[in-house]
Amino acid sequence: MKMKNLYSHLCGGLLLGLLIIACAEDMGNYDYHDLIEPEISGVKENPSVLVYDQLQLTPDLGENAKSDDQYDFEWKVINQDESSEVTVIGNTRNLDYTVNLNPGKYTLYFTVTEKSTGLYWQKNYTLTVSDTTTEGWMVLCSDNGRARLDMVSMVEVVKGTIYRDILKNNGTPQWNGPRKIQWLSQMTDANSPYYLLTDEGATRLGKNNFEWKEEYNFTYEVAVPQKLLPYSITSAGFGKVIVSGTEAYYCEIMGIDGLYGSAVNKKFKVAPYVGTNVSASMIYAAIYLLYDIDNKRFMAYCPLMAFDDLGGYNPLVDMDEMGEIATTIKGNAGVVGSAFDKYPVGYDCVYMENTKYDPGNGKMGMTYTILADGNRRYLYGIQVGDLLLYADCTYVLGKSYYGDLSGCTNITKEGNLYAFSSLKNYMYYAVGGTVYRVDLSASPLRAEEQFTLRGETITCLKFNLYQKSENASRSFDLIVGSMKNGGEGTLRVYNGMTTEGDFRSVEPTVYTGFAKIVDATYRERVN
Repeated sequence: MKMKNLYSHLCGGLLLGLLIIACAEDMGNYDYHDLIEPEISGVKENPSVLVYDQLQLTPDLGENAKSDDQYDFEWKVINQDESSEVTVIGNTRNLDYTVNLNPGKYTLYFTVTEKSTGLYWQKNYTLTVSDTTTEGWMVLCSDNGRARLDMVSMVEVVKGTIYRDILKNNGTPQWNGPRKIQWLSQMTDANSPYYLLTDEGATRLGKNNFEWKEEYNFTYEVAVPQKLLPYSITSAGFGKVIVSGTEAYYCEIMGIDGLYGSAVNKKFKVAPYVGTNVSASMIYAAIYLLYDIDNKRFMAYCPLMAFDDLGGYNPLVDMDEMGEIATTIKGNAGVVGSAFDKYPVGYDCVYMENTKYDPGNGKMGMTYTILADGNRRYLYGIQVGDLLLYADCTYVLGKSYYGDLSGCTNITKEGNLYAFSSLKNYMYYAVGGTVYRVDLSASPLRAEEQFTLRGETITCLKFNLYQKSENASRSFDLIVGSMKNGGEGTLRVYNGMTTEGDFRSVEPTVYTGFAKIVDATYRERVN
């Protein structure tokens, strides 16, 4: 036992001694030196560039760096969207890259690898890729009847530059009779959220430079044989409603990309407007407001109302019946407000507009409707919400406003344009080149002149309802498109926040050189 232990001890000592000798000899085989690390600098942390421009970056590696031939270099971008797509864009120290990336935000990596050791150093940046249409005003014009889309770019490096007729050579059908240019961020394919609506056809447009594909044509969203030509697309809850001609159509998008089916209204015609709550973002059983032009009455359409668990009601009823159903289902939260008793019958519909104005400072929004009775003009403010009060809506219906506009200057003239503020209870209208404001809280209602554009006729009057929270206050800006007599179109943007809707002394931002402006919608930057 003792001999065995002694033998083990001697063997272990011998091995340890050999190991020490071997290590000592081996140390002489290495040439040890201090690690020289490049110190990467010289590139700003958030570079930005336009599509097809040259991205030129010249990083500094510091005083201690070796010559470039002793390193490998790589420039690589990773898309920050859901794709996380990786693209190598350069393999030299100084980057000179013709940008062929989709607009968006990317993480840009610059990697320096020492050839002899394989050691590498890396620095990352946030690269913003934009094109001239990433942000700015989409201006829809009638160019001798032809629908023409111009763009006022708000991309920083070309801010204020106007690009003309941007759809002319991208394959988009050339249609006459422009109606509207819309952005539906939540209710359509994220790759093609813009809609061009005309008298002859309708189509989606892609997010990247408004590219067009055949499947973007609106006919691919329709399940009926007739060609539908929407005046606008109104969305709320899990659906969208359009009016084509004098018929309304519904498209459900609850868990699927639905199609527009048969007409909602079977026994009467409707005006080319759809009212709904555009202030709330969380709605389940949305109610849409229509106007029956045959029987001259307001109608309510709530597609989910036909479900058995909601009572199996007719989804299309007049507004008084809708009020009774809302009260049955939601009690005191069914109908609020006493601005009027019964909904009016027997008037002609002149105009309808959805706003984010809520006198209760909530998310009920207000739909204003101008009605005509001969030379008399009346205004109704109706709030339509969610039959189930799912989240944002505090009641189902609101009888919120009634006013007699008949005493307002030139209110009955043909061709008047109207716009309603989301800031305060104000109505604006344009007669020729003059814009008037009506304080709807006053009594009696009177028009107050805001400004006159001499030698021009106003062709577009609206408030653009921005969708991004950072732009919320800009929804109070008045947008005016005008046409010089025999000349060019002009777009003016009047700041409404600082003056709380009084535009008499506001100097607008002005853009010129358009054809006849029909509509203008702001394309907001999407990260």
